[in-house]
Amino acid sequence: MRKPSQVKAVLFDLGNVLVDFDHTIAAKRISCFCDKTPKEIFDLFFASQITTKFEAGKISSLDFFKEVKKSLNANISYESFVPIWNEIFFLSLKNRQVYSLANKLRDNYLVALLSNINVLHYEYLKSKFPVFNVFHNVFTSCELGFVKPDEEIYRKVIKELGVGAEDIFYTDDRIELIESAKKIGLRSFVFKDVFQLRADLESQGVSI
Repeated sequence: MRKPSQVKAVLFDLGNVLVDFDHTIAAKRISCFCDKTPKEIFDLFFASQITTKFEAGKISSLDFFKEVKKSLNANISYESFVPIWNEIFFLSLKNRQVYSLANKLRDNYLVALLSNINVLHYEYLKSKFPVFNVFHNVFTSCELGFVKPDEEIYRKVIKELGVGAEDIFYTDDRIELIESAKKIGLRSFVFKDVFQLRADLESQGVSI
């Protein structure tokens, strides 16, 4: 009987795992510049195809802003928009616990990050939140050109890490992203909290 392979890499999601966020913060602030409610802004803005294109790096920050301004009929400048768009992130105890865990793992495993994120958020987080330095590899949708749950983004990460899919432990807070990763062989687990994450890691033979 073939012996199961050992985990060689641990792949973390970013949002609501290492950094928390709340899009409604931006939606409420933007509502001051147009006649839409925060709920309408959220629906038009944060759950739209244009936002997905932005996260995949298919359009520039300025073109994204122009599309948003047009769709909301908002009276707002790019200079005013950018900080509102960016200032939605915060750190919780949960985030700090996950960071600490990743830091412990990096001595014995490849530790990597994979995030659906646009270039404005990524640059902002790099300047304001010290969470990226613990990772050997940081993979972003805006640089890879694909957005989770597209299986191609996971294939690109597997290739870059240089290990087999079955050698990668992956955690993400969104079930649909976990299910997509499972289809191509990653050991994928839904993130709930650091205690569940520890248990899932240990179930796969990862030493903490």
